[in-house]
Amino acid sequence: MFSLPNNATIIEVGPRDGLQNEKNLIETNVKLNFIKCLQEAGIIEMELTSFVSPKWVPQMADAEKIVKNITKVGRQFVLAPNATGVERAMENGADAIAVFVGVSHTFNKKNINKNTDEAMDSLAPVVAKLKEQGKFVRACISTAFYCPYEGKIEVEDTISLCKVFASWGVDELSVADTIGMANPVESYTLFKRLKEELPNLLLTAHFHDTRKMALANIYAALQAGVDRFDTSAGGLGGCPFAKGATGNVATEDVVHMLESIGVHTGIDVEKVCEAAKIVEPLISGTIDSGQFRLFKQK
Repeated sequence: MFSLPNNATIIEVGPRDGLQNEKNLIETNVKLNFIKCLQEAGIIEMELTSFVSPKWVPQMADAEKIVKNITKVGRQFVLAPNATGVERAMENGADAIAVFVGVSHTFNKKNINKNTDEAMDSLAPVVAKLKEQGKFVRACISTAFYCPYEGKIEVEDTISLCKVFASWGVDELSVADTIGMANPVESYTLFKRLKEELPNLLLTAHFHDTRKMALANIYAALQAGVDRFDTSAGGLGGCPFAKGATGNVATEDVVHMLESIGVHTGIDVEKVCEAAKIVEPLISGTIDSGQFRLFKQK
């Protein structure tokens, strides 16, 4: 019989991953209010923004303003895709940096115009520099289960890439079902292996809800020993380089599920919904998470 953890950590990715692909430009003051409300809900780990070229992701053009104007609560990440982004992030006082690479060669070529090996060669000195300066480094592993171009990704390929990052001394791995195609058996299998082979590394599961399997996949990851999850208030999100990917799993739905089975998060579902309500009128899509619908009915 498996045992569930007593506590789990939620890493809120709404302000970055949730909004990066939004067609409507969201004003900086709205984003800051969104972040503040999420912090007030009890969230102490969050992806704030991305230091990426505004040419490719216009929604993140205000990264400097976001970092300089938020109140720091707990660990707050900024995503930096390359050496230039990392320099900008550090110049603006970021203490926790997220880098990313896909397991899939084709995904990386479409995304950053490099295959996986070339991407890792570019990242190696960047990660080394960050660790020398005492920064917390989060490595985001995209297309860990499926790729929109290559299909199913072999478990061994994902594990091999994770081991390289581990050898570099990264502090955390965020392993992503980028297009939301994984099932609970695949979730359990991969995360069980990763927990066994990299027991001393923070391991986070990142699920998109394309086929409404994200909650089941999170439960399977819990069974495998994972107690950290990336989620997005309102289920916001997608990936500009992954055709067909829908939003991240909704923070409010994950928190409700975890709390209902005795896994404590320290997060107030109602306040998460209040935060999602701030951006709801401004986004091009709709928010249809279960907890948000109930919240609006009150």
